[in-house]
This record gives sequence, structure tokens and C-alpha cells, in this order.
Amino acid sequence: MRFIVSTSTLLKHLQTVNGASSSSTVLPILENFLFEIKEGNLTISATDLQTSMTTSLPVESKEEGKVAVPSRILLDTLKTLPDQPISFNIDDATFSIEISAGDGKYKLSGENGDDFPKIPVVENASSVNLPASVLTEAITKTIFAVSNDELRPAMTGVYCQLSAQHITFVATDAHKLVRYRRMDSKADKASSFILPKKALTLLKAALPSTDVNVSVDYNATSAFFKFENINLVCRLIDERYPDYEAVIPANNPNKLVIDRALFLNTLRRVVIFANKTTHQVRLKINGSELNISSEDLDFANEAHERLSCQYEGEDLEIGFNARFLIEMLSNLSGEEVTLELSTPNRAGLLIPQTNDENEDVLMLVMPVMLNNSY
Repeated sequence: MRFIVSTSTLLKHLQTVNGASSSSTVLPILENFLFEIKEGNLTISATDLQTSMTTSLPVESKEEGKVAVPSRILLDTLKTLPDQPISFNIDDATFSIEISAGDGKYKLSGENGDDFPKIPVVENASSVNLPASVLTEAITKTIFAVSNDELRPAMTGVYCQLSAQHITFVATDAHKLVRYRRMDSKADKASSFILPKKALTLLKAALPSTDVNVSVDYNATSAFFKFENINLVCRLIDERYPDYEAVIPANNPNKLVIDRALFLNTLRRVVIFANKTTHQVRLKINGSELNISSEDLDFANEAHERLSCQYEGEDLEIGFNARFLIEMLSNLSGEEVTLELSTPNRAGLLIPQTNDENEDVLMLVMPVMLNNSY
């Protein structure tokens, strides 16, 4: 089997799917790309058995066949080569691969493509179509709040709720929660599933900046994303997602409106002086004044800043982990945000002051107990 392709084109496609491959010691073949040639098209696949990704590109070839190619050595070689035609010669009996590029020749041993795990195909699936921009925004707004706690598998992914009115994406790690809802995306029938973080990270990296249409098919076990020449398949997290609506406080009489960038930059400075374990900051709201302070008793460090804000409600003092607030404010857009509060021991809500009419963003952060030493 022989084919010719441009180094830069091949490298770009390999880098797109490479994240799906695995350095598995149990199944060494997962450290390979599967190359399949058919009718002048090269299809490249990578998988870790949970997430699989394929992409295809035209190449010069009159033959058909398949081979598993070691991913690391191929990527490292292509990264150092200039943009030029590169030819692959594969021995159909031994699966040894000879690569010729300019004056260079490189040999590596491949494996039988038939031993590569089969990539799942869509069966008994429902489908929904989403613009790439909506999907990118949904992933960006939620993925930072996903939990890394393997003991709570449901929370290690993003929960997707499809309905005839809207599509909702939810992520939480029990300290913070994000609910991102799109009014301009709907499904024919109500459904819900949990998408794993790894698949969403790969999807976000592969989604184009042009607003192409992404076809999403899903069944009881897997979700299939298809756009341009890329297919991504992932196993869904088979767990029950916690009742997130029950956590969102309905009655929040204290409302603070503040400039988002100003609030964010103040927190970034003040947290430098906070305890390195808790990252605790204290918000003291008094009339139209917000005092943000932190201290680290072990090193006698402390910081105080005063900001002006619009505030409706009773004077309040509440503690938060500044890291969580910083993450949320960084992932919100708009000039101003509203922080809705009830009491010092109940969750606070961060909401953009001006929402796009097609999107509804709500972020929730749990408070931390204050030690009243100052």
C-alpha cells in the first residue's frame, strides 16, 4: 500500500485526533493511529475505547488497505519536517512502514489494522443539530465547573438536558455550579445525558471558528458528533445526575451590581494575600460600598480594597473561595454582573447584567465560613 500526502496537512489532521488516543499498557495498539485508504481518501482514527475520533483527507493513492501507525514517533517526525510531499510505503505482509520525505527515509514498524478496536457506529439514535458557536460557548461556560472527583462519576461530566423549548448544559463540583441554557436550540423530544469532560475538551479544540452545523446523535450509551470531515464518538457517563435545580436558591433579596472586570482584577490582587489553602476572601457590603479583604495569619499578610457598587438589600458580610469567583467571572461576558445573595451561609448567584436574548447563564458559588478575627 502506498500513498502521498503533504506533511503539514497530515500533521494538522493527526493533531486534531491525537487527544483521543491512549498510552495504554494493557492494549498497546491504542498508542497507534489507524490509517485506512479507500478511493483516494485517508481516514485516520484514534481511540482510548471511551472516546474515539476520526478525520479524513484526500491523498494520492490508487490502492486500498489499512495499517496501525505508532502515533508518537510519527507526530514527532512530522513536526520537524518542512511542508513538502511525503510518501508512505506499507508492506502488506509485515506492516513495516517506510516514509520518504525529500532526501530523508524513515522506517518504523506498524501493526495489522484489523487488530485496531472497531469505532462505534450510530444505532437507534435520536439527533439534534447545533451551530458550532453554540456548542463552543456551552463547553467554555461549563467545563471549568466539572468535578474531578472519581467517587462522584456523574459530576465528572457536563449534563445536557434537551427539550422542545431549549437546551440546558449543567456542570458542578459541589462548590460551584453553572447552568447554561440556549433558547435558540431545541430538540424534538425531551432527553438528557452526561457527556465526559475529555470528549468535550477534544470537541472544543476541534470545532471550527466558522459557524458550521454540528450533527449530534445520541442513544442510551454513546453520543456522536459530526462536522466537516471530523467524527467524535464518546461513551456517556451512565449515572444519575444530582437534582441541580434544588440547589439554586429562589429567594435572594440582596442584589449587588458591579463592573465585572473591576471585580475580577480586585479579586486577583486580594487573593495573593489570602491563605494558600482556602483562598478565602471576605466581602463586606455596606450601602453602595463593597469591601474585599483577605488575610493569611501564618505570614501576617493581608489586603483590603474598596469598590463602589449598586446594592439593594441589608448590609452583609460573606466569605468565598476567591479562586471560584475568579473562574466564574473569567468565563462570564458582559461589562456588569449581578451577585445575588440571601444569607452568609447560603449560595450566591452570579448572573450577567445583560444576557443575550438567546442565552441564559447562571453561576452558583457556595460560601465559606468566616472566622471573625478582624
